[in-house]
Amino acid sequence: MAPQIKRSEVPEKQGRMSYPASPFRLFEDFFNDWAMRSWNGPQSWAPPVDIMEKEGNLMLLASLPGMTIKDVELKIEGQTLTIKGERPSQESDGYICHQIESQFGSFSRSFTLPDSTDLDNVKAEFKNGILAVTVPQKPETKPRTIKINT
Repeated sequence: MAPQIKRSEVPEKQGRMSYPASPFRLFEDFFNDWAMRSWNGPQSWAPPVDIMEKEGNLMLLASLPGMTIKDVELKIEGQTLTIKGERPSQESDGYICHQIESQFGSFSRSFTLPDSTDLDNVKAEFKNGILAVTVPQKPETKPRTIKINT
């Protein structure tokens, strides 16, 4: 007979939920490797960035709550797109903070763009704390239908 384990003896998972393996794991791994996070030391933080594709364009959406367009710098060097900025602490506005759960300080996120991107036509928009960067693909890399002659 197998030994009985009491619930109190089973270690609880700390803050993580377990999900079944995704059938899109290769796709997820590609984008996890593709989006490289840079780190600027113990004071840095990294805003979450969603990466999507629609109509042949890549779109990066960076969540930057409480920040303005003046707080953000967007740069392309070679095939690397970098989003940099600084989110000031509320203490700098004269508040006495008793509890701080939001992250602040400088940040930098870098993303290596595929060779198929049209770097001359990258567009960015900042609205309601969301930085939306649209990276179009070169026309020659978009799928096209080829007519078959008879």
